Amino acid sequence: MRVNEKIAIEHGLKAEEYKKICDLLARTPNITELGIFSAMWNEHCSYKSSRLHLKKLPTKGKKVIQGPGENAGVIDIEDGDAIVFKIESHNHPSFIEPYQGAATGVGGIMRDVFTMGARPIANLNSIHFGSSQHKKTKNLLRGVVHGIGGYGNCMGVPTIGGQTSFDKSYNGNILVNAMTLGLVKKNKIFYSKAAGLNKPVIYVGSKTGRDGIHGASMASASFDEKIEEKKPTVQVGDPFTEKLLLEACLELMAGDSIIAIQDMGAAGLTSSSIEMASKGKLGIEINLDKVPCRETKMTPYEIMLSESQERMLIVLENGKENLAKKIFDKWNLDFAVIGKTTDTKNIELFFNNEQVAKIPVNTLVENSPMYDRKWKKSKLPKKNKIQKKDLKNIKIIDVLKKMLSNPNVCSKKWIWEQYDHTVMGDTIQKPGGDSGVVRIHGTSKAVAAAVDSSAVYCWAHPHTGAKQIVCESWRNLISVGAKPLAITNCLNFGSPEKEENMGEFVECVEGISEAAKYLTFPVVSGNVSFYNQTKEVGIKPTPVIGGVGLIKDYTKMITMNFKNEGNIILVIGKTEGHIDQSLFARIILDEKNGPPPEINLFNEKNNGETILKLIENEYIKSAHDVSLGGILMGISKMCINGDIGIEIKRPNSLLSKFEYFFSEDQGRYIIEIAKSDLKKVTSFLEKNAVHYDEIGTLKGKSINFDEKTIVPIDELRTYNSNWLTDYMG
Repeated sequence: MRVNEKIAIEHGLKAEEYKKICDLLARTPNITELGIFSAMWNEHCSYKSSRLHLKKLPTKGKKVIQGPGENAGVIDIEDGDAIVFKIESHNHPSFIEPYQGAATGVGGIMRDVFTMGARPIANLNSIHFGSSQHKKTKNLLRGVVHGIGGYGNCMGVPTIGGQTSFDKSYNGNILVNAMTLGLVKKNKIFYSKAAGLNKPVIYVGSKTGRDGIHGASMASASFDEKIEEKKPTVQVGDPFTEKLLLEACLELMAGDSIIAIQDMGAAGLTSSSIEMASKGKLGIEINLDKVPCRETKMTPYEIMLSESQERMLIVLENGKENLAKKIFDKWNLDFAVIGKTTDTKNIELFFNNEQVAKIPVNTLVENSPMYDRKWKKSKLPKKNKIQKKDLKNIKIIDVLKKMLSNPNVCSKKWIWEQYDHTVMGDTIQKPGGDSGVVRIHGTSKAVAAAVDSSAVYCWAHPHTGAKQIVCESWRNLISVGAKPLAITNCLNFGSPEKEENMGEFVECVEGISEAAKYLTFPVVSGNVSFYNQTKEVGIKPTPVIGGVGLIKDYTKMITMNFKNEGNIILVIGKTEGHIDQSLFARIILDEKNGPPPEINLFNEKNNGETILKLIENEYIKSAHDVSLGGILMGISKMCINGDIGIEIKRPNSLLSKFEYFFSEDQGRYIIEIAKSDLKKVTSFLEKNAVHYDEIGTLKGKSINFDEKTIVPIDELRTYNSNWLTDYMG
């Protein structure tokens, strides 16, 4: 078929990109070649609008074994063990077909991890939906949750944590970000760099079908009124096949047969073969007649662009084919030698004894477009002045009840109870706390992981908001007693062709970079998802941070539920009374403007490291970071989880009770200590220049303010736990 500029534009390429392809090839591409270029040069695969800025992120550190550029990042957790982890988006497919979109997102991220030789040990997710009043929200939420649970549960991998939020900016574009952690021995990590000449290139896993063709291209475009027509581009997953593929790959990896391995994710056989060749500075020759297909009369174009799930591409050592085939036959999976490595530095495709494509690999990778797009800098909004008359008739109890039942604060038990969070028997902190925690089987170590985002803060001021999310991740890990090691990020934004959206992206990356550098919390993997918009309406900027930390002795792990009556409660970190962009401002005062809270990175680091030392010395009985909703929201959740009340004495402060209890100043924790340890702990805090307030004593079954107002814990629990169950019921 003859190709022209019109067909190229229909494939999502720009006119100037099509011209560049013709110049690079010194000829017009055929339809298969054009399909390959459209897949490799789209935003989802080439990062053409983001590459320039992602270079600012800190990616190295003492514990970093592999940073960005591989299937996933790898960090050292000592004793010869390493954790492989990454987060990725599956936003567009999940909006079109929520069950399969979410399920294949989970399947894809698990393949990224076990491709590197790691057995998946934990999943997490960050899912964002439109307003709870929007007609599509309930069905999208139900479909996504069932898809995540359906795939992860069938794979036998626990889902240990997550985040769910609602905001009208996601009405036309939900976000589904999936994260996986895997465990591997440091000397058995596998990479995707092809090496050696005339080495066999092997296709394993499921057969190739027509599902998912142009999936990566769809993920690189905005939605329009023809959204229903895009359903065929959503992949269909089979977790039972993936389980077989996992076991077969790990069995083969136990030997020394594999040179390189890459999963067939976005853009399928196209991206996997080209990435392996590019990293190894080699060519690859593929005979498409040998690719196992489940549908008849598939064309080279369809075979190369299919995003059928549960498939891998492997470069093997010569002479190992029969050994490998026996393993995949045993697991009842397809196995085919489809090509070989060459010294041509070209990707060459043959079909029906004819060469149907020949493209220099560097034109697809090194010469792919990279744009320095125009962007607008955000101004820090002016602070709001809260008038005393605005607070006159507000009662703390009413605020507490309304905030605890808010969709973004309420218990997400309805969601996580549908996930198997205890399979494998190593989950020691389940969803609902600050971080999920899994033991490293057969050792005293455990790994903590958390996912965080704050679209409201990033929308108000991207640079400050992005710094806050990194700090929030840091605090969530510290709150369970884990030393933060590294992060992965999923950067969800609208169209990069709009200066405002591009500015949000650039400033969020700079904010993440600044906080990650200061906290020595490097970014080792990640994903960018642009074009999260329908027509001209985009989402609020939503960078998601997945943090991972190490607990050397899991018996010292901390939970957030209050433990014993008579214990003293301290608030660590100074409360300045920042109400702007807080939950209190938005849902009680109906105030949506103003700046997010300031971030003091010195205090974040100092406060966090001091808390870790107190945990190490076994002074802290429970801990929780102060975040959405402020101090009283944090205390309420700790009371609910521990089924213990508290006598609250507000410290002498120039702040109003609303500013003190509901402000969202950063760098703060609520900790529980024994009364007998109070002097030792406060002296240690003072020595380390850490501000603290003594706020109360655990007592009874109610929250008691200034010996006046009593709110029973059971009543608070009802408000907190019922909203989502009632909504989905």
